[in-house]
Amino acid sequence: MDFRLTDEQRMVKETVRAFVTRELMPLEGEVLRNEREGQPGITREQLRQLQLKAKELGFWGINTPEEYGGANLGPVMMAIVAMELARTFVPFTFGGNADNILYRCNEEQKQRYLLPTINGERRSCFALTEPGAGSDAANIKMPAVKDGKYWVLNGEKVFITNGNEADFAMVFAVTDREKGAHGGVTCFLVDREMGWRSSYIPTMGEWGPASLYFDNVRVPEENILGELNGGFNLGMQWIGAGRWAIAARAVGAAERMLQMAIDYSKTRVTFGQPIAQRQAIQWMIADSEVEIEATRWLALHAAWLSEQGQDTRHAAAIAKLYGSNMANHVADRVLQIHGGMGYTKELPIERWYREVRLWRIFEGTDEIQRFIISRDLLRGYVRIGEML
Repeated sequence: MDFRLTDEQRMVKETVRAFVTRELMPLEGEVLRNEREGQPGITREQLRQLQLKAKELGFWGINTPEEYGGANLGPVMMAIVAMELARTFVPFTFGGNADNILYRCNEEQKQRYLLPTINGERRSCFALTEPGAGSDAANIKMPAVKDGKYWVLNGEKVFITNGNEADFAMVFAVTDREKGAHGGVTCFLVDREMGWRSSYIPTMGEWGPASLYFDNVRVPEENILGELNGGFNLGMQWIGAGRWAIAARAVGAAERMLQMAIDYSKTRVTFGQPIAQRQAIQWMIADSEVEIEATRWLALHAAWLSEQGQDTRHAAAIAKLYGSNMANHVADRVLQIHGGMGYTKELPIERWYREVRLWRIFEGTDEIQRFIISRDLLRGYVRIGEML
């Protein structure tokens, strides 16, 4: 059992870290100022220029199939990349990508949605959550009613990431109520020009989700993504792909924060000694390092299972639950080590503190992850201590 990175993985890790250090970290002060003035951290044009710089290094479409011009690095490499990108809070993603379920587009839809998204010409959003259906995705109520060659959508979607910026939405609606959510939900590709509108939802963090409103929005039947009444499985595929990625992000963010705490503890002097000499501080640093390392291997294990084509639901739930809580513990300790300065907006710790709190909620709450883990054990889907 060899836990060492391959030469390729190490090269990618080092290249991404260098890019983050050189191109992204210098923007952190500007990002903080913009966000505190109610503006996006970076503009869409800034993001595009940064993505093009990364493209020169070969980082374009890193999880996109090769047939679409991507590198298709695979889940393990994606986890490694996510850890490195999360070392900064600058809102950056590599270009040339599309949501995993968009690859289910038919040939005509690929020309209108998939390829323009990969090329950065269009922007999508995933619209599943409703006011009464968050973690309980099977409880969505928004109806889609057939009218000739169109489906008419009415209702509201909430907490939609990129909902205010998106050109089109992947909207999940009930097309056959008698079959229930698992057999009666369909995913539609809905252009903003078809009539839906969005509004910003203020949050305690910098995540700016949207509410989407549909008032008799008519969607042609050729805009069904995948199969009629096959939307629930598509939705679960989208959600499942993100859970171990959150754990990977937690590793990168926690590593950066912990390094800040270590550096500060060596220079902050109380009663004639650096606080790094205080056992209370040492234990906070030690506990943080242990939890970060545990999360690293939980995330990489879940990513490896995905790469092997195995069922990742149990491993991803464990990684997401432990990793999102770890990031919150580390952020709290790092703030505590910095004392009053950590609580101010002069340092970015309070921003991370607010951001990582979201990780315990979206892509399935802590409670949903615990439900999945316990259900798998109680029903015998997995066995304690069983290893692949």
